Amino acid sequence: MPEAEQNIKIRIEGLSKIFGSRHHIPEARKMLKQGKSKEEILRKTGCGVGLSDVNFSVAEGEILVVMGLSGSGKSTLVRCINRLIEPTSGRIFIDGEDITALSPEKLRHIRLTKLGMVFQNFALFPHRTVCQNAEYGLEIQGMPQETRKKKAMIALEQVGLKGWEDHYPHNLSGGMQQRVGLARALALDPDILLMDEAFSALDPLIRSDMQDELIHLQQKLQKTIVFISHDLDEALKIGDRIVLMKDGQVVQIGTAEEILTNPATPYVERFVENVDITRVLTAESIMIRPKAMVSPDMHGPKTALRFMQKEGFSQIFVHDRKHRVIGILSAEAASEAAHRGERDLSAVMQKDFIHVTPETPAADLIPILADIPYPLPVLDTQGHMKGIIIRGSLLAALAEKGRNSDHA
Repeated sequence: MPEAEQNIKIRIEGLSKIFGSRHHIPEARKMLKQGKSKEEILRKTGCGVGLSDVNFSVAEGEILVVMGLSGSGKSTLVRCINRLIEPTSGRIFIDGEDITALSPEKLRHIRLTKLGMVFQNFALFPHRTVCQNAEYGLEIQGMPQETRKKKAMIALEQVGLKGWEDHYPHNLSGGMQQRVGLARALALDPDILLMDEAFSALDPLIRSDMQDELIHLQQKLQKTIVFISHDLDEALKIGDRIVLMKDGQVVQIGTAEEILTNPATPYVERFVENVDITRVLTAESIMIRPKAMVSPDMHGPKTALRFMQKEGFSQIFVHDRKHRVIGILSAEAASEAAHRGERDLSAVMQKDFIHVTPETPAADLIPILADIPYPLPVLDTQGHMKGIIIRGSLLAALAEKGRNSDHA
């Protein structure tokens, strides 16, 4: 999701955070500007560098995953965005407003209206029911009980917990408890969700289910989400873009494919070296453009056969007047129709065919191509042809990415 083409929801400029004695922080800041290492600053001043000159933006409706190893600064970063941790320097803009300059009262209003936070450890009140936990933020806002309960119930239904509203957290599995935490954030109807290692404490299968649930919710709600993770596979699955951090600094920002195929530093190369490339490459990055298509309004079987002969294919796709793909025609069917003197392609084409979207992962394409006798069409949501995938183009793309990985 290119930032230039979207409304910017969050913008972070020159953000730094230094932990330590306030008497030593000025010296630590000076050393940081001089390019001294995190270890050298700690040794000389006793101050820890949490963040160092972080800059990036988050587009409206984007899931941005911030990831890195322990100590990389990712959790410090997300807590600076809502000022649970006060930045040492730099600015944070939400909808163009610098929240680092807000009074405590205005900051509290922003937290209650625009920001929802989901924590790793669920942070539920054990003495409150599921519904009471979900409505807690609304209660803090001072919303009347009946209204906040209604909003909480809507949020619980969104995360699949309808019918559990009167139970207590100890009656719920870990995954269900995390859903309550997510519902509590959603009940506020915030523009922005900040999720700090939200699924890290869950078992792998439950974690995968929660990732799917988040993707499904995002398709409906279109929130702006900053998701903190140390798991690259998780980042690849849910993130529109990834911010990769090391020692409090951003080392690369990009889509999953950009980071995997063009790592910016040796550190990034090592970080991503064991990723299965088939989970990252998409149909759009592998497809080729068909050089010819036919339409029943313009072409007949003989023209279709000529196109197929010229391009070396034994099938050709058929589109309607609005250029939507409506079928596939084989050379055999076209030849038999021409022999019979028929001219209507729609009568002899195959109307049922498998297709995929541009976002389909390469891993999903392999079994599909094994089961179909024709090129796999890649269509947009309106049914327009974006490209086709043949076995050769898929294998060539995977081999090329493999060679790039070997040389990295």
